[in-house]
Amino acid sequence: MSLFRPVLKPRPVRFPRRILHSQRVASIHTTRPALAVAQAAVGDYTPEPDEHVLSSPSALARKLSARVLPKLKRPDVRKVVIVGSGGLSIGQAGEFDYSGSQALKALKEEGVDAVLINPNIATWQTSHQLASEVYFLPVTVDYVAYVLEKERPDGVLLTFGGQSALNVGIELDKMGVLDRLGIKVLGTPIRTLEVSEDRELFVQALNEIDIPVAVSTAVTSVNDALKAAETIGYPVILRSAFTLGGLGSGFANDPDELRDLSAKSLSLSPQVLIERSMKGWKELEYEVVRDGADNTIICCNMENFDPLGTHTGDSIVVAPSQTLPDDEYHMLRTAALKVIRHLGVVGECNIQYALNPDSKEYRVIEVNARLSRSSALASKATGYPLAYTAAKIALGHTLPELPNAVTKSTTACFEPSLDYIVTKIPKWDLAKFSGQVDRKVGSAMKSVGEVMAIGRTFEESLQKAIRQVDPRYAGFEAYHTPEDLDDALTRPTDTRLFAIAYAMFKKAYTVDKLHDLTKIDKWFLYKIDNIVQTHHALEEAGSVASIDKDLMLRAKQMGFSDTQIADLVSDKEDVVRAHRKSLGVTPFVKRIDTLAAEYPATTNYLYTTYNASTHDVEFDDQGTMVLGSGVYRIGSSVEFDWCAVTCARKLRDMGRKTVMINYNPETVSTDFDEADRLYFEELGWERVMDIYELEQAEGVIVSVGGQLPQNIALRLKQTGVNVLGTDPEQIDRAEDRHKFSAILDGVGVDQPAWAEVTTLEEAKAFANRVSYPVLIRPSYVLSGAAMNVVWEEADLEYRLSAAAAVSPNHPVVMTKFIDNAQEIDVDGVAYKGQLLVHAISEHVENAGVHSGDATLVLPPFTLDARDMARLKEIAQKVAKALDISGPFNMQIIKKPAEGNEESELKVIECNLRASRSFPFVSKVLGHNFIDTATAAITGVNVPEPVDIMATKKDYTSIKVAQFSWTRLGGADPYLGVEMASTGEVASFGRDVHEAYWASLQSTTGFKLPAKGSGVLVGGDITKPEMKTIAKILIDLGFKLYCSSTTVEDFLNGLPYVGVKKIFFPLRDKRKLRQVFDEYDIQCVINLAKSRGKDASDEDYVARRNAVDFGLPLLNNARTAQLFVESLERKMPQGGLRKYSEGRIPAEVRSWREFVGARV
Repeated sequence: MSLFRPVLKPRPVRFPRRILHSQRVASIHTTRPALAVAQAAVGDYTPEPDEHVLSSPSALARKLSARVLPKLKRPDVRKVVIVGSGGLSIGQAGEFDYSGSQALKALKEEGVDAVLINPNIATWQTSHQLASEVYFLPVTVDYVAYVLEKERPDGVLLTFGGQSALNVGIELDKMGVLDRLGIKVLGTPIRTLEVSEDRELFVQALNEIDIPVAVSTAVTSVNDALKAAETIGYPVILRSAFTLGGLGSGFANDPDELRDLSAKSLSLSPQVLIERSMKGWKELEYEVVRDGADNTIICCNMENFDPLGTHTGDSIVVAPSQTLPDDEYHMLRTAALKVIRHLGVVGECNIQYALNPDSKEYRVIEVNARLSRSSALASKATGYPLAYTAAKIALGHTLPELPNAVTKSTTACFEPSLDYIVTKIPKWDLAKFSGQVDRKVGSAMKSVGEVMAIGRTFEESLQKAIRQVDPRYAGFEAYHTPEDLDDALTRPTDTRLFAIAYAMFKKAYTVDKLHDLTKIDKWFLYKIDNIVQTHHALEEAGSVASIDKDLMLRAKQMGFSDTQIADLVSDKEDVVRAHRKSLGVTPFVKRIDTLAAEYPATTNYLYTTYNASTHDVEFDDQGTMVLGSGVYRIGSSVEFDWCAVTCARKLRDMGRKTVMINYNPETVSTDFDEADRLYFEELGWERVMDIYELEQAEGVIVSVGGQLPQNIALRLKQTGVNVLGTDPEQIDRAEDRHKFSAILDGVGVDQPAWAEVTTLEEAKAFANRVSYPVLIRPSYVLSGAAMNVVWEEADLEYRLSAAAAVSPNHPVVMTKFIDNAQEIDVDGVAYKGQLLVHAISEHVENAGVHSGDATLVLPPFTLDARDMARLKEIAQKVAKALDISGPFNMQIIKKPAEGNEESELKVIECNLRASRSFPFVSKVLGHNFIDTATAAITGVNVPEPVDIMATKKDYTSIKVAQFSWTRLGGADPYLGVEMASTGEVASFGRDVHEAYWASLQSTTGFKLPAKGSGVLVGGDITKPEMKTIAKILIDLGFKLYCSSTTVEDFLNGLPYVGVKKIFFPLRDKRKLRQVFDEYDIQCVINLAKSRGKDASDEDYVARRNAVDFGLPLLNNARTAQLFVESLERKMPQGGLRKYSEGRIPAEVRSWREFVGARV
């Protein structure tokens, strides 16, 4: 039996000005009076244990439903293992922290003990508030099998940890581990997962029910790929099986392109699919939920702004679809229900379509029979908790008996109806790899995060989303000037939206011409033209005073920000804001209610819009506002979401009402039950002020969301906002290098020589005075943006201009760079200048590697008691000097001592906010730093100071960066002072080697080299670690190879070390792959001193192809030595052996077992 709600299709909304194109969006409803809800009938009906009853306030309805709903036996499970997704990487990011956390909530409600395997220590799901036990271990077949052997659970959930978890589950089933241990796979069966992942089986399954799929052939070799393409005809698309985010996929226009692409893809996946290319077709997606009784609903349908050819993760996406007529919508909906039922999905999944824009011809692209990136987006877009519902279904519940989480009065067996439009825009960080990475976007995903904006017109939500992607953007403007405009429009890059703006604003391209070049549906282009026409009208007004109420309202309804309007009339944002408010043009607060206001909603899931006339809520809470971290990007990721969620929960524990502001659909902080009020909104000054004034908030917390809230902290204070915690004036003093340096001098804390420079001549003079190398860095940035070490004057001008471009409103700072120094992180919390708690972590790599890319060890393993005491003293002095009340972080370098002198400790940076290492130090030390920080920020129940570093630990934890080099074709996998990693993982061990062994394997895709295999060694022979590394590898039975005569001579000159120089083609990837195969090279260790100068640089070729061939790459001398030392210790213990029954390695212990408590 299937239960459906009719889907409400959008009705047109007409604007009064003929210049604007009509908006096709669900009709806008004003808030209706609360409807009466039936009270329970006389008597109270309680269902039997295995009885399924309707979610209803009526006892009679529950009793009747028990007789007609299917009698499904619920699985008898008391302990369930959830397999997580690991470190955040391109294609597999924070959406799985959200989905896993939702699943854990559902298990907890059912009284089921949840055991989580996930090495991503920065996530909220890896907290004991959700899971009974957490294992910070690699998400690999072997380690998951060890945990299953140790924990002996009743069931396992495989669909909440992305592709990593799904692949592990399929392999465990093939090995017979699940059957042998009697573990049930909950939710979607293994066979369904296999069919959805194996392209050939998938095509066969859809052919059985006459659902059209792309013409395709599954192949396992390059020659077979070429033969398939000849049959199908070029152009073709190659898709990899068992991968996430289109990894290894791409388009090929001829045999040469296909030969290169298939060689690379088959090194990452055992099977690829060659398909007919349908570039230019519409791409659409339907999110489907099905329970064990075959009740099936469509939760959300979404439409890509970009036509097929751009991976959906790299496309702008709109929900609900805007350009489908009713018959096409229902055609695809009916097909989705048919496919999902035939495949036998139990839980949540998504189905992707290609639709010919000139006919009703469609093709199914793929089905993800698990929670995905789109699932998180759909959940936040509709308010329907997909992951939570999927977990409940996996435990045997059916949709009619589950309540609608928003209305609380209807069932989960409904299809959401929206009276707003959601726009998702990806966030790319390709500019960080300028000159190396091809910035064109295609079938392989390259974005590191995404934003979601909610509005009541497409124009409004689009412009909001643009600002969310980067605070430097005011809205839809021509921020990019392409060299070849038509090419930039035809072959999309990460800046195509701004190329469209340039074409419309500067070159007067028509909608028809843009459609011909981009294949973007004209509906979207006409909506964008509305923005352009309004832009021109504002320019014509000429001044703020000349903007009347009609024009101001029209601009705000089109999503224009006050800053954007100010720029167009050459005035200031404050002036525009004051004028707008004097005209009575202010935003309204609306609810996400899932049913387009047909039923009363109880949630406080909110957004602001100018396309309304009433508020949906009363403003009487006077809550505390917590500003979230915004979009995930290199330098700001899930660790700040953990901080924001932890802070909000602590505030609620204190009895305070909380208001969360964030716009990232991948986060736990944007779950509407994590705060008393959630505003899915921008984090700029304008919107924060709007919400602060409406809510009459008690105060604002800016120190747990990373750099974005920090950047507006001072302005908030100057506008009269009560900023809680450390005074924003002090934040400014810490960010301003000149002010901060004077503070350090005043309290007797050492620092490297530095100077603020505004000209090239000043920079040259400073560098000559202190001697090269020098470090260049802008102020008010995160992740070391545009930070560079300059070794010679010839490179100075280029690096200086890059830094000035990133932070134009602040001078560039230059400091003396101290080579071969050790770097140390100090995380702390203070109250009114008194240090409450601190943590000291040491970097394995020497200074010169960004702290976000560095390997952190806690507790430190080389610092003596004297160093620890001096570091604590520095933290105390800085906390007092800046009168800190809340979290802070410092980076300190330790300069090697000369002779009997004491080593020098120099502060290089201090941030008066939570850092990315706060979750790590909190979980490793068993002390929640954000709980303490929240007490300090609010001044409520502030704890006494405690020195947790003084307590000796019998374990070590190591945090390792997760890189996404494989996704960034051409990027040099080299570590420097500008951050490049997309995530992090951490594991525990009895010592530093055991912890590093597990941590390094926890990085996605890391494969240990087999005993006796080849290792390619290269780089700087002056590094002392090179000798140790070579000697240990030879002693362990590995074979050493090199491509350089210099390296060959050096290593062969060492006693008992032998290395072979091999033929090393620099430009022919296929021949190089053959060389690697010939010598069985399974690992690359490259210790180069600097980045490759060009694509034919020998060291660059070695590093880049290690990544492209899916081989482990060690690119830092100190971590490479730590790895081979770990190999030396673990190999005798069977470290390279595969899983075998009855053997559990020493590192397979839960977080609680290491730390000694649940924290």
